[in-house]
Amino acid sequence: MPQGTQQGLPPGPAVAPPPVHHQDFPRSRTAAAAQAAAQAATPATPAFQIVAWLPYVIVLAGTAAGLLVASQGSQYTGRGAAGVGAALLVAALARLALPPRYAGLLASRSKAQDVAGFAVFGAAVLAVAASLP
Repeated sequence: MPQGTQQGLPPGPAVAPPPVHHQDFPRSRTAAAAQAAAQAATPATPAFQIVAWLPYVIVLAGTAAGLLVASQGSQYTGRGAAGVGAALLVAALARLALPPRYAGLLASRSKAQDVAGFAVFGAAVLAVAASLP
């Protein structure tokens, strides 16, 4: 049986599928222009890299401190949870105030979704912390 007839295709040699859109991307730029645009989009200064990580490190440190306080015993659980909730609210404020290139790892979706997510989770954790003795 010739190739292709079992699937309802006309007989003949198998034909390669059309190229996928990313195989010839970018169409309108030359390789040199694409490389120059990539270098211009990402600043290489160490100070920029530190500033981009700073909000994330601050929120991470606040969360770790809250978890450390909460692990000290049941009498400190409320205080530790409040620290975690406060760190999440700080993350919401940082994401709201900073542009995406300085928000670092706090920016994962659109600004509105990030701020709403951090604010809702921070308020929920603070509500739980307020209900703890």
